[in-house]
Amino acid sequence: MRETIRVWTENVETFFLDVVIGQRPGYWPGLVRGILYFLSKLFELGVKLRGLLYKGLILRGSTLGVQVIAIGNLTVGGTGKTPVVEKFARELRDQGRMVAILSRGYRSKPPPFGKRMTNKLLFREDSTPPRVVSDGKSLLLDSEASGDEPYMLASNLKDVVVLVDKDRVKAGRYAIEKFGCDTLLLDDGFQYWKLRGRRKDIVLIDCQQPFGNERLLPRGTLREPVSHLSRAFAIFITKSDGNTADLRRRIAQHNPTAGIIECIHHPLYFEDVFTGQRHGLDLVKGRKVASLSGIAQPESFEQSLAALEGTLVYSKRFADHHRFSQQEILNAINRSKKRQAELIITTQKDAVRFPKLDRRDLPIYFVRVEIKILSGAKDFQDCVSKICFR
Repeated sequence: MRETIRVWTENVETFFLDVVIGQRPGYWPGLVRGILYFLSKLFELGVKLRGLLYKGLILRGSTLGVQVIAIGNLTVGGTGKTPVVEKFARELRDQGRMVAILSRGYRSKPPPFGKRMTNKLLFREDSTPPRVVSDGKSLLLDSEASGDEPYMLASNLKDVVVLVDKDRVKAGRYAIEKFGCDTLLLDDGFQYWKLRGRRKDIVLIDCQQPFGNERLLPRGTLREPVSHLSRAFAIFITKSDGNTADLRRRIAQHNPTAGIIECIHHPLYFEDVFTGQRHGLDLVKGRKVASLSGIAQPESFEQSLAALEGTLVYSKRFADHHRFSQQEILNAINRSKKRQAELIITTQKDAVRFPKLDRRDLPIYFVRVEIKILSGAKDFQDCVSKICFR
């Protein structure tokens, strides 16, 4: 039943995304776009009203007495947020901070339905402790229980606490009391206003698609109006091509004081999904490769393989956060072999959602990436210093 609902949800998401970006012509998709436009106006009104309620202290955020860094986007998905969260966690840890990453755990396994309904019907606050993906020493949950991004962060950061809970005030309090953390990183936290106090907001903007189609959800991909960049302490331009003068001017119209850091997602090595064996970046050079992904913007990933001089002969894309079945992987292997691919490349975010395979006729690797700062390195170090020594 759960698998059926997941497939249906992914199909609906794909349909609406195609409608929103204009890839489905015709009368009915046009009608849907008209309805979504009306709904986006209501959404915009709700976003602005929520902001006013928090600013007017009618809705009150919680203060936990520690440093809070909220890293997020104006748009839905695809900005390359997870490696930026990882970079901040590493830098803050190296400066002696006790860091906890707090994630909502998008598409992680939810608590039992009966318990959730009982709490809602009785207006009871959920007292269940947050899920501990990593206690800073050991990896304690799999990707299904924690969500792919928290699991990936916990795998890459062996000595950083990673917690999953929709209520990040509760998770933050748990991190402080249980693990002695003094710095909380909110993964995808720009829209999470409930945790205030000593807070810095970091916003990521994809250089290739800065503000989507400039419309708010559900007619577009914006979560907030572009003017809300004014709240940002620092802004990362990700996937930068260096031609960012126009984008910088646009940012300055809304926030002339924020530090701006330009970066790219720099590949480090390839790692076998099942054996853990690592290879250098020349693994794909001059070879026929296939790609397999379930991410928001697969085009960037596929282009990166071409940049490493691999010849892409087959690509299979799934919806963002798709949890792969064994048969889907085997189908991809068979189709890749028909195109004479020598190996299959996926992303690390996808690799954590792979099932075990009974047979592997082609090797499957994920590419490990990190953030490489192209410009604004001083702004980044200043940002870290102000967080550490405030």
